[in-house]
Amino acid sequence: MGSMAGRVAVITGAGSGIGRALAVELDRQGCRLALSDIDLDAVTETARVCSDARAYEVDVARRPDLEAHVDAVIADFGGVDIVVNNAGVTVVADAERTSQQDVDWVMDVNLNAVIASSQLFLPHLIASGDGHLVNISSVFGIIAMPSQSIYNASKFGVRGYSEAVAMEMAINGHPVQVHTVHPGGIRTNIVRDARIGPAHDSAALVDVFTRVLARTSAESAARTIVRGMRRGRRRIHIGLDAHAVHVAERLLGASYMTGLTRVVPAFMRLTGVATSVVGSRAAASNGPGGVAPATDAPDVVDGAAAAAEEAVT
Repeated sequence: MGSMAGRVAVITGAGSGIGRALAVELDRQGCRLALSDIDLDAVTETARVCSDARAYEVDVARRPDLEAHVDAVIADFGGVDIVVNNAGVTVVADAERTSQQDVDWVMDVNLNAVIASSQLFLPHLIASGDGHLVNISSVFGIIAMPSQSIYNASKFGVRGYSEAVAMEMAINGHPVQVHTVHPGGIRTNIVRDARIGPAHDSAALVDVFTRVLARTSAESAARTIVRGMRRGRRRIHIGLDAHAVHVAERLLGASYMTGLTRVVPAFMRLTGVATSVVGSRAAASNGPGGVAPATDAPDVVDGAAAAAEEAVT
């Protein structure tokens, strides 16, 4: 991948978190930006801090919104070189206690929207002569996690879809690289802003996520994504935790589930996150069809961890 200067990049879920950080990073690289989010005020603020960006209000769960968005971006910019499908939401609940409304919400935003956006933008990426499709999966698109069944389904789906499209682009000789991104714990406010059910202690959950699980800043994640794009990585792992999970899954195979079955309930009890073992329900969202809020925490990246991540990516 050559210079990014002047290239048009589309980013969904650009109002906060990784989406906003990636917009800022691509702006530094000289990209022209088409930024969207369901929260117009938030994405407008992201566009304001970038030098050449337009903000669009888009509910990615609605295909008509996406179709109109594609038309608007082409009319405003004349073409597209990079598409980042970043918008996402989460629901924490055992499968037997997950409502159909929650299932539809997560799948529509996390998977169906990625498929629709990819299909709608692919002809323009092919026409660019050097297109890049970046789809955000998760570390939970590598391994499954109790109480994350629907989120797992959506993120495994993103991975499978993206890797199939990557092969199709190569087989058909299309000049498009497809990158699947697997973030680990990223320092955002997604847990702080979540709706927490009665079986979870919200304060404990926020504390554990902030102190223990969220080891990587959104800004570091954005730099890793751009670096992976430049290096032509089909899979981009973000954070040492994501790399560790990737290696562990390859070494352990399906037996990783046995370990998690023992560790997760014990961890939840010891940290006070859950008042009952798994079997609980909560939703992290900002309303039906919304994008889970993810405002950046202070960008303090441990030097040794950053160096190690650079070495393995």
